Amino acid sequence: MMNKKVIDGRALVYCEGAFNTPYGKTAHGLVRFTERYEVVGVLDSKYQGQDAGEVLDGKPNGMPVFKDIETAEAALLALGTMPNYFVVGLAPDGGRLPPTAKNVIKKALAYGWNVDSGLHDFLTNDADLMEVATKNNCQVRDIRKTPDRDTLHFFTGAIEKVDCLKLAILGTDSALGKRTTAWILVHAFRAAGKKAEMVGTGQTAWMQGAKYSMVMDSCINDFVSGEIEHAVVSAYENETPDVIVIEGQGSLMNPAYPGGFEILAAGRPDYVILQHAPTRVEYDGFPGYKMHSLQEQINAIQVISGTEVIAITVNHEGMAKDAIPEACRQITLETNLPAFDVLEYGAAELVALLMEKIK
Repeated sequence: MMNKKVIDGRALVYCEGAFNTPYGKTAHGLVRFTERYEVVGVLDSKYQGQDAGEVLDGKPNGMPVFKDIETAEAALLALGTMPNYFVVGLAPDGGRLPPTAKNVIKKALAYGWNVDSGLHDFLTNDADLMEVATKNNCQVRDIRKTPDRDTLHFFTGAIEKVDCLKLAILGTDSALGKRTTAWILVHAFRAAGKKAEMVGTGQTAWMQGAKYSMVMDSCINDFVSGEIEHAVVSAYENETPDVIVIEGQGSLMNPAYPGGFEILAAGRPDYVILQHAPTRVEYDGFPGYKMHSLQEQINAIQVISGTEVIAITVNHEGMAKDAIPEACRQITLETNLPAFDVLEYGAAELVALLMEKIK
C-alpha cells in the first residue's frame, strides 16, 4: 500500500489450513500491509509454492507460501531472510489454538524465533512452550491478553474535546474487511496530504502497527468504552491529525459477534462508513441466521447513535470483477448512498467525498 518503516523485524506467518478463508484474516491483514513486520512468507500447505498476494488478491507481492516450517526455514536461510518472529495468523471461531499448531510453534521457538499470537489461548500460560522459549531466549507475546486492571481506563467524556473528523468503519457482518478498508482510507488520506491516524480495535491492527489500539473482544466489559475513548483521545492529542479512522468489530446484528455499539457510544464518530458483502445471505459461520438487509442495518446504526452512514464500502467476495460496478450501482439505488470497492479500486473517490467533512 505504501512505503513503511518496520517496527519489529522479519516475520513468518502461520496460517495452516486457513489462508484465503475467513479464518485466516489475521494473516491476510499482514500479507496486505503491516508496519510491525517485514513478512517473508506464509505457512499453508494448501497453497505451497504460490505467491501469497496472488492467492489472496490476484496481485503478486513476492511473499512465498511454504508447505511447512522446515521448508520455510531452509528456504529463508538460503535467501538470507530468516525471520525474527513467528506470527500466528489464524483467526478461528472462538480464537482457540488448533492442537496441531503447538508443535509448529515449538519448532519456531527452537529455531530461536520470537512468537506473537492474537488468539484467546495464551501461549504464555503453556509451561511446555515457555520452557522452550526460555531455553532459546525467545520472547512470546499474547496480543489478546488483557492488561492489568490498574492500567485500564474508564470512560470520562474526554472524547468531546477531539476536534477532528472521526470516521468509524462498521460492517454488516464479521470477517468482512473492515480493518483493511480502514487502513486503505488512512493511507488514501495521507496520500491526499492529510494527517490520518488509525485506531485499532483488534489484535490484527496491533500486529499491523496501529500505534493507537485496544483489543475490544478481550477487554473487560466495564473498560471497553474507556479504552476506545483513550485510544482516540491519545491519537488526537499526540498526533494532531485531520482525521481519525476507527476500526469496527463484528456487526450490530451478528448473533455471535455483536459489535459496533461501543464504538458508536464511546468513539462518537462524526460519520459511519458501512462495509457490506452483497453476496452474503447468512451471518458469517452461522447457517440459518439470515443477514438483515442493508437498509435495516443502516437504520439500526442511525437509530442507536444518531450517526449518519455516509457511504457503503463493498466486499467483492464471490463476485466477478466486471460485476463490481453494477453491485455498487444497485446499493446506491437501494440506499441512496455512494458505494465504493476500495480494495479493488482504491479509496481516492471516497476520500474526495470525505475531504469536505474535515474540520
